[in-house]
Amino acid sequence: MSHDAAPHLDFAGTTPYEDYVQADVLTHLQHPLSEDPGEMVFLVTTQVMELWFTVIVHEWETAIQALGEDRVPEALDALKRSVRELEALNASWKPLGQLTPAQFNSYRDALGEGSGFQSAMYRRMEFLLGDKSASMLVPHRGAPRVHAELEKALAQPSLYDEVLGLLARRGLPVPRTVLERDLTRKYEPSEAVEKVWSGIYGDPDQNAELVRLGEALTDVGELVWRWRNDHLVATRRAMGAKAGTGGSAGVAWLEKRARKNVFPELWTARSYV
Repeated sequence: MSHDAAPHLDFAGTTPYEDYVQADVLTHLQHPLSEDPGEMVFLVTTQVMELWFTVIVHEWETAIQALGEDRVPEALDALKRSVRELEALNASWKPLGQLTPAQFNSYRDALGEGSGFQSAMYRRMEFLLGDKSASMLVPHRGAPRVHAELEKALAQPSLYDEVLGLLARRGLPVPRTVLERDLTRKYEPSEAVEKVWSGIYGDPDQNAELVRLGEALTDVGELVWRWRNDHLVATRRAMGAKAGTGGSAGVAWLEKRARKNVFPELWTARSYV
């Protein structure tokens, strides 16, 4: 075969690329509601964020299944991929991070009651991080499939729950009250779990694999924290302290979120190593 042979250009139907990627569908999902040219950036960036949420949920669910079957290397691979995906997700704030109030106001009214906290896929991310809340299913009652997926995610172990189950199977003293907690409730920090992590980090030679797991989770936690802070900064810049769209508290709500860490004992245990 000649190295300078032309690529195959003649297809009976759509191209194999189109069949696989569905690019025509993706690039025709944008329906701006205002005349402002900047709205297209806001809309596409938000849709890109939704796609990254979907990939990250897939990675964390892959990690959860692997952890439940004691396949730690596979879980680590999924977590490490999710770290790179979180970095790409966080970079999505760049196109929106320079919005002035006037620029945002030019299409903000077109958003109506729409708000990011209504994102079902982002809610699944939060549930997988252990930030459970049954009330957050309410906005999705009108969408049966989405509601069912969230209801299932609410009742299932979070990523951290599966990690703690693994630690318990390794013989570490994770309390039964933590292992048997109500999985539909938000995870609350435990001093006993903090001691388990400080013990793991205090003897890295003995616990090399678990330290790698802890560090992968810490990378995830750091990037989730950065996501929340970048969201806060972008919102402050665009709208100051005004109430958010969809009736949310805007900056005040985001500030509260930004103060919280996921996988809390992984952060506090470092003080005792």
